[in-house]
Amino acid sequence: MNFNWRTGSIELMAGYTLTGADGRRIDRAESIRFAIEGGFIHVQLPDVPHLQVVSAPALRLLTCTAAAPGQPSSG
Repeated sequence: MNFNWRTGSIELMAGYTLTGADGRRIDRAESIRFAIEGGFIHVQLPDVPHLQVVSAPALRLLTCTAAAPGQPSSG
């Protein structure tokens, strides 16, 4: 798949989690890479070797590090 990757942070609604590098369930993370496809967010957490996918309704907050004017977003 050819995703448009961005960097930022994610916070999930109560009851939704991702798996962190230590195997624990987490509901927020910083310095992530993410791509939006349809109603899903593909998430690459630091030090986690696989992608995780959450549905858009699971999101409380998704932030994106803005690229400088004239520069492409990270990817």
